[in-house]
Amino acid sequence: MTAPPRRALVLGGGIAGLAACLRLIEGARERGFPIEVVLLEASPRVGGAIETARAGGCLLEKGPDCFLSAKPEGVELCRELGLESRLIGTRPGCRRSFILRGGRLHPVPAGFYLLAPSSFLPFVTSPIFSPLGKLRMGLDLLLPRRRGTGDESLASFVRRRFGEEALDRMAQPMVAGIYAADPEDLSLEATMPQFLEMERRHRSVILALRRRMAQARGAAAASGPRYALFLSLEGGMAALVEALRERVSRAGAALRCGSRASGLRREGGRWRVGLEGGGEIEADALCAALPAHAAAPLFGEASPRLRELLEGIPYGSVATLNLVFRREQVAHPLDGMGFVVPAAEGRPLMACSFSSSKFAGRAPAGKVLLRAFAGGARGGEALALGDRELVRRLVEELRPVLGLAGEPEEALLQRYGRAMPRYTVGHLGRVEEMERLAAELPGVALAGSAYRGVGIPDCAAGAQAAAARLLDRLRGAAPPAG
Repeated sequence: MTAPPRRALVLGGGIAGLAACLRLIEGARERGFPIEVVLLEASPRVGGAIETARAGGCLLEKGPDCFLSAKPEGVELCRELGLESRLIGTRPGCRRSFILRGGRLHPVPAGFYLLAPSSFLPFVTSPIFSPLGKLRMGLDLLLPRRRGTGDESLASFVRRRFGEEALDRMAQPMVAGIYAADPEDLSLEATMPQFLEMERRHRSVILALRRRMAQARGAAAASGPRYALFLSLEGGMAALVEALRERVSRAGAALRCGSRASGLRREGGRWRVGLEGGGEIEADALCAALPAHAAAPLFGEASPRLRELLEGIPYGSVATLNLVFRREQVAHPLDGMGFVVPAAEGRPLMACSFSSSKFAGRAPAGKVLLRAFAGGARGGEALALGDRELVRRLVEELRPVLGLAGEPEEALLQRYGRAMPRYTVGHLGRVEEMERLAAELPGVALAGSAYRGVGIPDCAAGAQAAAARLLDRLRGAAPPAG
C-alpha cells in the first residue's frame, strides 16, 4: 500500500519560489516519500522581476540582467537545468565601469573593489578623488581595527576607514546601484560582510584587498578563470525562469498563476490558506517565498511577532528604462559596462548600463542598447513622474553625458514598486528571530530576497535551505512509501 502524498504549498512564483518547488520535488524523491507541490502566484506569470523582452532587434531585460559567479548557487542551478552551455560573461574589453562627476564620466580606477582600492597607481592618478581625499583613504593602512563587535552601517564603516569623500564619490553610488538604498541605513554585515572580515583578519582593508588580488592572480595563472564575475544567459535571463518552470511542471508541480493567498490558519494538523476571491487550499507544509510586506499579513494570527518583524523590513522602488539607439546617435564609445551617479550630483538618474557592450547578443550590429535606472532611497521625486515624463527626463539626463543625438528608436519603461528589500543595521539578528519564529510553526519556512541576499544565487540558496527544513518535517510526519 502506497502512502498518500504530503502536500507542500509554495507562496510566490519568483526565482525563490520556483527553486523551492524544484528542491521539494527532488528532495522528496531522494528521501523516498511522495509529495504534491502546489505554487500560488498572484500575478499572471511566474518569474517575479526576471523578464526579458525583444524590441528593435534587441534583447531587453526589464529586471536583473546578470548574477554573480562568485556565489556558486547560481551557476549550479544553471548547470542542473542544462543551461551551463548558455552562460555568457561580460565582454573582456568592457570590464570596467564609470562614475559620473561634474557632468563627465571618469573610469573607476583599476583594482578598485566597491569601497576601496587595491592598486596604487590607478588610484592616485584618478580624478575622482581630491589629493586630500586620497590621503585620507590611505590612512586605512595605519588605522587600527574597530574595537566593537556589533553591526554598523555601511556608511559608518566607509567613513571610519576611508573618509567622507570616499563615501560620497564612490561607495554611495556603488551601493545604490546594487541595493537602491542609502548606505547610512544599510547593515555592513548583511550587505558586504567581506569587508568586515577583512578588517577583522587583516586590520587594513587595502592590505587585505592587495593580498586577495595577488592570490586571485596566482589562481588564474595556475588554472585560468572559469567564469567572468558577472554572468548572464544567451537569450536573456528569462531562459532561467522558463527552464525552471518546465522542469517543475514536468515533475508534477501545479503552478497556479493569478492566485493570491489572503489568509492562513492552522486546523486539523494542516495549514489552510484562503484565496483571494474565495476558496482555500490545505497543505502539510508551507514555504513563504514572498516579499516580506506580502507575507506579513498572512502570519498575523499564527505569529503576531513574525508579522511585526516582516512588516519592519523596508523596501525601495526602482524603474528601469531600456533605450535603443542607432550607433551613430551615440558619441560615447561605450567602452565599459556602464556608470553610476553619486547622490551628490543631484540627478534623477541613478545609473546606466551599456547593455550592448556589457553582454554579447543584446543588440544587432549598428544599434546600441542602454538601460537607465531611477529610484532608490533618494529617487522618490523621479518615480512620482508619469511614464512619459520620466522617460523624457532620463533621456535628457543621458543626452549630454553620452552625446546622444535624436530620439531613441525604442523605449521600454518598467516600474518595480516596493521591490528592493533594504537590509538595515541589525538585519541579520532580526532574520534569525524570524527564522526561529517560522520554525516554531509546524511545517513553515521562509525564502526569498528579504532575508540573506538579494541576488539570484542568494535566492536559490535560501530556497534550498527552506526546502530542506520542510522536507525534514514532512519526512518525520509521513510514513515511508511502500
